[in-house]
Amino acid sequence: MRTQIFEICIGAAVAMALIVPTLGHAQDMDSPTRLYPDSRIVVRDRFSDEIVGTGPDLVFIPGLASSRATWKAAAGRLKDRYRLHLIQVAGFAGEPARANASGPVLVPTAEAIDAYLVEQHLVPATIIGHSLGGTITLYLAEHHPADLKQAMLVDTLPYYATLMGGPDATVAGMTPMAGAIRAGTSQMSPEQRAQMTASMAAAQSDRDMITAWGKASDPSTVRNALADDLLLDMRPGLSAITTPITLVAPDYAALGVPPGANLARYRQDYAAVKNMTFVPVTGSLHFLMLDQPAQFDAALDMFLAKGGARESVQP
Repeated sequence: MRTQIFEICIGAAVAMALIVPTLGHAQDMDSPTRLYPDSRIVVRDRFSDEIVGTGPDLVFIPGLASSRATWKAAAGRLKDRYRLHLIQVAGFAGEPARANASGPVLVPTAEAIDAYLVEQHLVPATIIGHSLGGTITLYLAEHHPADLKQAMLVDTLPYYATLMGGPDATVAGMTPMAGAIRAGTSQMSPEQRAQMTASMAAAQSDRDMITAWGKASDPSTVRNALADDLLLDMRPGLSAITTPITLVAPDYAALGVPPGANLARYRQDYAAVKNMTFVPVTGSLHFLMLDQPAQFDAALDMFLAKGGARESVQP
């Protein structure tokens, strides 16, 4: 079943990394990242933070080659009640690459975000992360547990490479593929490109938006971030996680995945986590917050009601 899921949704992340190298660099394009005219932007070497709203703090992190606009609908609904921190990783979707222009991306960005949260007195933080943003969030839960109050992961695996290599995938076994991705020598077939597009979102307008984010991303940053993800196996540390985690999972039913199969895979992969809640979102693909906003809103509200959020402290 795991193989079938991989063949159908061959990895929004892998496909994005393989298509980006033929596209322009972010700094050569007119691609502003600010969503709200009344927000405050904090720029750091590895990311930027758009701060908007008033109330308890919530931190949102988008995925590979993705914009903070991933969360725009949720932000519009919540900003009257929460102070939102809409992170955007440097090099993704129009954000200049800065320190992410070369070398490792994933762990240095995660560490930079954690240092920022501590510096700005935002810990223990409530973080919501999608895909690679969820990977960053899970990394923080394992390596900086005192800095997290609770976490929501949206379509995020503890080891992304298991989609390709199955449950027995290893860092050593994925190293050649990661090297090829970093070097930009991997090629994507037309069939894989079509699968990538189909697995992103249901509406063509959303697919076009996601594709535009990829075109506005720095190719080297995206390739290095994906290679990092293939080599970051967080399964051994799952049993030690103390942060309450909610996992929101799409069903990929539109692509032929049997009912409950994707959720079952997540339950298996996160079985070692002691405090874990699983929320399925039916009729959804990878960007489930775009496909099923009402279901995502309900999942997010339930998540926030369970643990609340940290009260704002002005730095």
